[in-house]
Amino acid sequence: MKARLEIQRIVRAHTGSVLARLMRTVRDLDLAEDALQEALEAALKAWPQEGVPNNPHAWLVGTARHRAIDELRRRTMRARKTEELQWLATLQAETQAGGPVADPIRDDMLRLIFTCCHPALSPEARVALTLRTIAGLQTDEIARAFLVPTATMAQRLVRVKKKIRAANVPYRVPGASEMGERTAGVLAVVYLVFNEGYSATQGQHLVRRDLCGVAIRLGRSLARLLPDRSEVFGLLGLMLLHDARCEARCTPEGDLVLLDDQDRSTWNQHQIEEGLAVTQHALRLPGPGPYALQAAIAAVHAEAPTSADTDWRQIVGLYDLLQARLASPVVALNRAVAIAMRDGPRAGLALVDELEAPLRSYHLFHAARADLLRRLDRPRDAADAYRQALANPCHEAERRFLERRLASLTAPSRES
Repeated sequence: MKARLEIQRIVRAHTGSVLARLMRTVRDLDLAEDALQEALEAALKAWPQEGVPNNPHAWLVGTARHRAIDELRRRTMRARKTEELQWLATLQAETQAGGPVADPIRDDMLRLIFTCCHPALSPEARVALTLRTIAGLQTDEIARAFLVPTATMAQRLVRVKKKIRAANVPYRVPGASEMGERTAGVLAVVYLVFNEGYSATQGQHLVRRDLCGVAIRLGRSLARLLPDRSEVFGLLGLMLLHDARCEARCTPEGDLVLLDDQDRSTWNQHQIEEGLAVTQHALRLPGPGPYALQAAIAAVHAEAPTSADTDWRQIVGLYDLLQARLASPVVALNRAVAIAMRDGPRAGLALVDELEAPLRSYHLFHAARADLLRRLDRPRDAADAYRQALANPCHEAERRFLERRLASLTAPSRES
């Protein structure tokens, strides 16, 4: 059983790179995926008896290539399309020559990633396609991750592939003039996956370690493919540092535990060390941006032995830089909370109150405001703010936490 699980792990690790290699020649995502799937199934049958080959990537590419050749032969017998004939000729030539299956895969992977995250596709489509093609998740796994029926996710993937064909989305690495914007779009997709794992919007569990792991794996791949991009390493460092605290974020019963109350001995110190090193590297590269600055903030939290040792002055300074780069109400809210920790709740509350208009429907705005009012010993106002937080959508674990805080303020002993 362990051997089979290890083979499955190896197969999945090569899924994205093999698909990217096929797509260099076969510009039909459905055809490439079908050929890849057959190669993966062949590996799961052959490798337990024959052993894992020395070069699993080359074995999978070669097998998938043969499957693609068989399918193209069947197609061209029915309708001799010029494009498919060209694909067939190229694949046959590569097979006869032994094929450049051991070539560096950087450009192949970048072409596939930028295709999956093309701005012509909706954010939901980009996420689903990236998980399917790059991360190697099956359709049912993606459906479970986002709590939709498998049939719904399958239809979504079919639609996005049709959109790629209809919009003639180019299978290429962006030019220098558009690389920055397109890379930001790729990073946004990876961060969406991570955030859904770190703080799920719905479902039984607040933390989904499986999705966090997928996002971190994607982040590592991007760091290898784009080694000169500060924000790539910034995002990877941010995810590593946040994920290192995941075990402490909830009780065994699934209840939320705030950062100040977490048992820091359960934080993954090895991952924190890696996250700190990656973040420092991001800050040394040219052009560190919002991800690198957020990673730096997470690093300050990770380096503090206890909550009381947190360097809030440094965190406020980093939020000042972040707000200059990424002016958003949520960043301003987090900065206000940090100022409250540095200068006291009254100073923080004044800044939080200024954000009511843009954040009126955001439950964490009301929760932050309620906590500051609680610290100012204004229980009635704090209770009202907790009620407003509960009136807005939030995860069930967060709801239970807010309800406990509200109950503690409205208990008879408190009101007397």
